Amino acid sequence: MSDNNMLEGVFLNNSNIEWIEKLDCLTDLHVHLDGSLSLESVRHLCGMQNIETGDDAELSAKLSVSSDCKNLNEYLEKFEFPLQLLQTHEAVKYSVCQLIKEQEEQGVIYSEIRFAPQLHTRKGLSQQEIVEAACEGLDESRKYWKSYSCHNLILCCMRSDDNKDANMETVRLAALYAEKGRGVVAADLAGAEGLYATDTFADVFRDAVQKGVPFTIHAGEAAGAESVKCALNFQAVRIGHGVRCTENPLVMQELADRETALELCPTSNLNTKIYETIKDYPIQQLMNKGIKVTVNTDNMMVSNTTEARELALVADTFNMEKKDVKKLIMNGVEAAFTTEGIKNRLRARVDTQFAKVAGIRG
Repeated sequence: MSDNNMLEGVFLNNSNIEWIEKLDCLTDLHVHLDGSLSLESVRHLCGMQNIETGDDAELSAKLSVSSDCKNLNEYLEKFEFPLQLLQTHEAVKYSVCQLIKEQEEQGVIYSEIRFAPQLHTRKGLSQQEIVEAACEGLDESRKYWKSYSCHNLILCCMRSDDNKDANMETVRLAALYAEKGRGVVAADLAGAEGLYATDTFADVFRDAVQKGVPFTIHAGEAAGAESVKCALNFQAVRIGHGVRCTENPLVMQELADRETALELCPTSNLNTKIYETIKDYPIQQLMNKGIKVTVNTDNMMVSNTTEARELALVADTFNMEKKDVKKLIMNGVEAAFTTEGIKNRLRARVDTQFAKVAGIRG
């Protein structure tokens, strides 16, 4: 993977990464399929499609950003190659299964993998065929789950000026596959927030509300607090990123009052230059305001990260205690789009692991 200098030194002389990597109770609520394909997965997909890959360094340069990534637009360029590979039933099925296998190996026992079905139709497959492939991959991944694990899918609508019908179809499929019990648990809105304002997608989320589809919205990343406020007005259950809510105290208060969880992705936000250094990251400010924050990877390959690294990054930077790390993980459990029964199972696992690994009980 490409070297990420902005994180150098953070993990060299600390103990947090060591004990956090021993935990088998992590959650990741915000992880994109196309941004999280491992080198192993990409090589497999290239082999399936007779595409030359080059050596690891060459392949990593195609998939991961370096420390001099200039902005979100440059960051998003890294998705083009993996998207080229994810245009067939078998490719999508394999990739979902393999990502969950890798998450389980990294101690992530609950995740919600998101993808935009409309971005995987270049070779003629319908959105429904893509969703079916992802669900089959989810089903196949169950052989890697532990007794306390659970993994689900989120379907992303996309920001654009000419895809309302495609977005409506995504919402329809989210409702259909949720009703079928196939592991689709929510919808999302992703894409270029700075170019396509959140408020222009009111019809899409009005439809989601009518169909009973819970949703999260990418907001407060490339745009400011007004985008977060708009997502709240649409009745978003969670906010993807949301860090720029700090630009408006009233929006922060509303997030706290409504107990709307933020899906924070620290390394990704550094990569896209929302913040210059991790010390500028507002996680403590958000926590102090009573906002429910979760810590997530966003794009494991693009940002060269894991869930354990994300937790260690904020724990090291802000001198968090082990109980604070536990709270962040528990927030992920509480905010998950899943049943209370599964949440109880996850809570019990977090308690057991923190007692065993960190010496924290209760």
